[in-house]
Amino acid sequence: MPDLRFINAHHSPLGAFASFTLGYPGASGGFDLERGQPPKEPVFVMLESANAAGSFDALPFCDAMSQDEAARFSTAHDDLNRIGASVSINVFPDEAIRREFGIARDSWRAGDLRFTVLTPALSAPDPDVADEAALKAAFVPAVYVEIEVDNSNHERARRVAFGYAGSDPYRAMCHMKTPELVGVGQGREVAILTDAPGAWSGIGFHPGLILGDALVENRGWALGQCGLLVAEVAPRAVTRLRYAIGFHRAGIVTSGIDASYLYTRWFDSAVSAARFALDRFDEAAADAADAEANLRASALSEEQRFMLAHATRAYLGSTQLLQRDGRPLWVVNEGEYRMINTFDLTVDHLFHELAHHPWAVRNVLDLYRDHYSYRDRTRLPGDSTEYDGGIAFTHDMGVANVFSARGHSCYERSGLSGCFSQMTHEQLTNWVLCAGAYVEQTDDEVWLRDNAGTLFDCLQSMILRDHPDAEQRDGVMHADSSRCSGGAEITTYDSLDTSLGQARANTYLAGKCWASYLALERLLTRLGRSDAAAQAALQARRCAETLVAAVQPDGTLPAVLEPGTPGFASRIIPAIEGLVYPWFCGRRDACNPDGPYGAYVKALRTHLDAVLKEGVCLFADGGWKLSASSDNSWLSKIYLAQFVARKILGMPASRTARSDRAHAAWLVDPRNAFWSWSDQIEAGYAIGSKYYPRGVTASLWLKEATD
Repeated sequence: MPDLRFINAHHSPLGAFASFTLGYPGASGGFDLERGQPPKEPVFVMLESANAAGSFDALPFCDAMSQDEAARFSTAHDDLNRIGASVSINVFPDEAIRREFGIARDSWRAGDLRFTVLTPALSAPDPDVADEAALKAAFVPAVYVEIEVDNSNHERARRVAFGYAGSDPYRAMCHMKTPELVGVGQGREVAILTDAPGAWSGIGFHPGLILGDALVENRGWALGQCGLLVAEVAPRAVTRLRYAIGFHRAGIVTSGIDASYLYTRWFDSAVSAARFALDRFDEAAADAADAEANLRASALSEEQRFMLAHATRAYLGSTQLLQRDGRPLWVVNEGEYRMINTFDLTVDHLFHELAHHPWAVRNVLDLYRDHYSYRDRTRLPGDSTEYDGGIAFTHDMGVANVFSARGHSCYERSGLSGCFSQMTHEQLTNWVLCAGAYVEQTDDEVWLRDNAGTLFDCLQSMILRDHPDAEQRDGVMHADSSRCSGGAEITTYDSLDTSLGQARANTYLAGKCWASYLALERLLTRLGRSDAAAQAALQARRCAETLVAAVQPDGTLPAVLEPGTPGFASRIIPAIEGLVYPWFCGRRDACNPDGPYGAYVKALRTHLDAVLKEGVCLFADGGWKLSASSDNSWLSKIYLAQFVARKILGMPASRTARSDRAHAAWLVDPRNAFWSWSDQIEAGYAIGSKYYPRGVTASLWLKEATD
């Protein structure tokens, strides 16, 4: 198991698009509200030495703050320098630090100090129907902190300090008080509160100026970006201090579609959120303990538990529950890119959301149907003739709190054949697959019947994009959207080469087409549309037969079903990805090697065995290489493919153990660890998709032993 002590990780409330990011050494974490990256704020967690008053030991999340900020005001500040010089701050050495990293509890211990952050909200009730009390508890925009000091072997009281240096240039650090609580924060948007007896807040240019001043009268000073909460622990005792960190953004926070945070129904500031969180600290701690116990009880290895916990934290940090016209609007932001509900991430978050908050899937599907669908025409390669297309969906809904215009994404451009081109067909399959899994897992017949027309339209659109000539249809996409304007469609693997980037005749996308036809067959059968269901079944058979016929003499499938192209010569792991969707869409029979699509399933198993070799789709360290012709490999898709390999294709878990160790090592590599969880890893180095939510596909692993 790699060393987890010094990696940044999210500590986030569900739906607040906020994070207390912490773990990487130096001023590397802090309080992130809608930033999409670690804030690089010094975070101070300090305990006074048992042997020397004024000497503090600190966890390694801060750099030395300049003591010369006073020079902006005056050159005559020797008195302040003397106060600051009376305090020394020493960072605990690396070897003194221990960390316990979990899915809802993250704890550091050094010397007599233990610092623990709790983030218990993994699930939430449906905001359309749940009672207000349950919603308030689930969506309070706050996380929980406990500081434990073991002073049982010492005869003198000691001070403990927790705080940070805020980086918002528009809002000052401020003291925060209620009759029972004391706090410090920045503006109305970030607050740290505690109910520790005798605790007080201090603001200054640096920690020494706060801790070194003996005059109580100066504790109300408010110049400087450093804010601390200071408390005293008794001698000969173990003391636990509780804190709540509240986040808050008021008013309309988006444009394009006007929306505010749902939590503003109950909380008018970060202080009110933190105060509520402190009142329910025991309940939150119990929830966090349950989450940890559930993860420990799973059959996952240490490396798998770490990766699942780390990725789940990153997903939570990207979630944003808004409201418009009084109705909830669910968003998952795309990590560092901050694109809104990127559809090829939605289809990967699907499995986690169906387990924890399935209403979110419905919410996103409805907005795509109503606001981000469009109709187009199609073109065959080398042919300027336009044919009927049909319904399609955009790649995303906008970026950085700006919703795109109706029927358009922020990402897609015309006239391209690579990154930033249209993803029309893939997004069409994504709507179908999310719909199929949602209905199957929830039995929401009302939603199914309300969307009967859209499902039929999706089927017709997929068929037309196979080929405009019915006699030439083989179940695989061959026609590009007219929105490409002479370019070509791409897939979600936009930063890879044609082996995975090209949509047309791609083996990966063909697997999703096959799965989409199976989902449509089942949904349309439930709706009593036997004629349309038969069309879908025919297309699924055609697709499977096309892929089986493409198997090469060595047992592998070409990445692209177009002989003579670079993609034809490459080999890819995601050829197997499509198998995951029938598993959740009520068609597990189709995943059985002895079932109706047994020849296709067996071909995929043979293909996977053939490509999982070093020099093909394995790196030298054992990590999975999604494409034999690209070193850019995505952990989220690896996690998904591992589920398919083990659960559906029967690969022994022992064959992926070395790979898990490699994948975990990628995340903790010092070159990558600042960014919390990252997706795009090129030969071990994170090159993109950082601070990213997509790795929550690892939630699938929990179903390997239970489904």
